[in-house]
Amino acid sequence: MRRLTTLLFFTSVLTSCGVSKSSFSPYHKFSPQELQKDFTIYQSVLESHHPGLYWYTSKDSMDHYFNWGKEQIKDSMTEPQFKKILNYVTAQINCGHTTVRSSKAWNSYLDTTRLGRMFPLTVKVWDEAMVVTGNLNRRDSILTRGTIITRINERTKEELVDTMFANISTDGYNRTHKYQTLSNRGFFGSIYTTLFGISDTYTFGYLDSTGKSKTITIPAYKAVRDTSARTGTRPFTPALPQPSKKERRKQAADNVRLLKIDTASQTAMMDLASFGKGYGLKMFFKNSFKALQKNNINYLIIDVRSNGGGSVTNSTFISRFIAKQQFKISDSLYAIRKGSSYQGYIQNHFWNKLFITFLTKKKKDGNYHFGFFERHYYKPKKNHHYDGKVYILTGGNSFSATTLFVNSIIKQENVTVIGEETGGGAYGNSAWLIPDVKLPETGLRFRLPLFRLVTDKDIPKNGRGVQPEVFTPPTVEDVKKGTDYKLDKALELINKDKTQQKD
Repeated sequence: MRRLTTLLFFTSVLTSCGVSKSSFSPYHKFSPQELQKDFTIYQSVLESHHPGLYWYTSKDSMDHYFNWGKEQIKDSMTEPQFKKILNYVTAQINCGHTTVRSSKAWNSYLDTTRLGRMFPLTVKVWDEAMVVTGNLNRRDSILTRGTIITRINERTKEELVDTMFANISTDGYNRTHKYQTLSNRGFFGSIYTTLFGISDTYTFGYLDSTGKSKTITIPAYKAVRDTSARTGTRPFTPALPQPSKKERRKQAADNVRLLKIDTASQTAMMDLASFGKGYGLKMFFKNSFKALQKNNINYLIIDVRSNGGGSVTNSTFISRFIAKQQFKISDSLYAIRKGSSYQGYIQNHFWNKLFITFLTKKKKDGNYHFGFFERHYYKPKKNHHYDGKVYILTGGNSFSATTLFVNSIIKQENVTVIGEETGGGAYGNSAWLIPDVKLPETGLRFRLPLFRLVTDKDIPKNGRGVQPEVFTPPTVEDVKKGTDYKLDKALELINKDKTQQKD
């Protein structure tokens, strides 16, 4: 998700400045015939392989959206124009793992292009408000952090949210994930520009410090390339020593997983930004829970608010250190197809087909079931098992394998989930193997999950994420002050528990 957000940000703020080092042209328009060919392949692959295509959207409705997409292709289009159509249709599937990506040629072009005009604000958006969190025009003393925005260029907050939500993929009907996506750095300006275009100026409706409605017009932010080095005006500063490869690896790992222990308060904080491979998470978990036991830590806060998922092996591994009883991660896990007449467009199709052939079994329902995970129960760890109180911080960015982790231990008395609902679906998702599909004419790519996973058939299939036990939404004052209100709530509950223990 973070990579997607960054990509969309740079795509949206790009203007007609700069020269590509290759023959690629951002103004190139594909003919209607080329676009129709790509759209037909896009639709056909989804209909043939996507296991959750009609999970939350009926076939009649998806047929309507596919037909709508085809009807938009009446003239030649650039890649971003065509991508806009695919984004909208894809979002109607209601699958957070199915998203559209730019072509590699477009991405390479972005790497060699300077930025021009940019949407000037970053915002935090939720049901109650849209609040400024950053302003690229730093001299602006009006639209500062904490200012409530009511309109942008005559569109109300509600109108903007409805339009933007229709172009963001999510699991089921989860609004929390969409709100959080808009609040992620750079994304609001990106999708605003994609949908409504770039402007020279923006007129914002806002509430002043007395709550009075006002308007202000400010210019788009213009990125300026630093030429001081070329003109000789930059003061000389000695080059700092570059970190070693080992130091860079450690820094990258610390950005993903970090444990902080306060022995005085018997409290530890574990930051987990990913369950992805390559971060040494298994060893980190082993060492962490060993340290918790050694230092007699009674309270553990696990922050997965920015954890978009990753390896189920890693998310299951940490669950075993906390779980008091054996657990499963799925009641059903299956693919709907093994081979494909579109194999030339699907990344790693040979290996994915091999995986399905040898590790799944076709059952009476016609689907290829991954029986191991449907049957297998994971047992709690014996060594360094954690029996203290656990507080898990969740939010709209808590996705995929993170949802499986929360689901596996949320029912325990010593576990409390704090924050907002997870972005990932509580009932399940379509994921596991997720190859890219590359469209032949435009080079646009979209992610294609091959397996459908039902976490627990007894969970209501209502299209929502895992609900927190202590709902802790943002407030305007929290955003203005930049407080970590979810962490503050966890610490408040810990202090309350300590007081009760003394009494």
